[in-house]
Amino acid sequence: MIKRSVIFFDIDGTLLNHEKQLPISTKEAIFTLKEQGHEVAIATGRAPFMFEDLRNELEIHTFVSYNGQYVVLNGEVLYSNPLNISSLEALTAFALHNNHPVVFMDHEDMKANVPEHPYIKTSIETLKISRFPTYDPHYYKGRELYQSLLFCLEGEERQYEQKFQDFDFVRWHPFSVDIVPKGGSKAKGIERIVEKLGFQQEQQYAFGDGLNDLEMLATVKNSVAMGNAEDTVKKAAKYITKSVEENGVFHGLQMVGLL
Repeated sequence: MIKRSVIFFDIDGTLLNHEKQLPISTKEAIFTLKEQGHEVAIATGRAPFMFEDLRNELEIHTFVSYNGQYVVLNGEVLYSNPLNISSLEALTAFALHNNHPVVFMDHEDMKANVPEHPYIKTSIETLKISRFPTYDPHYYKGRELYQSLLFCLEGEERQYEQKFQDFDFVRWHPFSVDIVPKGGSKAKGIERIVEKLGFQQEQQYAFGDGLNDLEMLATVKNSVAMGNAEDTVKKAAKYITKSVEENGVFHGLQMVGLL
């Protein structure tokens, strides 16, 4: 009998290929895991509304979103860690001075503090989602935000890292970085789920490919980096599978003995 485990999957570059498509082998593997009694979850930097269709397609109701800041277990919010709004307000004013747009994000929507900007358009389009941030410069007021996006060129985020100590900045696109609470990560969100469900370390698995997966892959005992991951990400993982384009999830699950 297979011992019940929990497996966390990143989305972009892991579950979805670079065309944002779900490989047939990945979908079949997910349902096989579920049929075997395993707990299957998503761990992503995306907002919940950015992968609702994927959750429905895979029938997954447990997820770590916003890089650990908004965690849902079986459809119910288990943990949330909002941004410091006064610090975000100061950051936004500084960013406006630098002509760096900001997008505010809660669990339901996202709004930009400028009417339009090419960096926003170019980076959000790569996610291939139906929703686009509309203009509302005051969206941060009176609500909890779990992540924001800062749009700037590589290296320009360093001035923000030095000036705003309440936040971590994680680049996900040449034009954009995630703004998350200091110390927040997918690994922290995963901890909340495994504590609640009672899984031991040897029963925990995680698949990822991006820089925002580093803590997750370094923390989860049975971690698998995709073949398309950067070298620093691969070094953080226990195993390295094939790329997402080469049925990497299916191959990785076979490698670790879950399939």
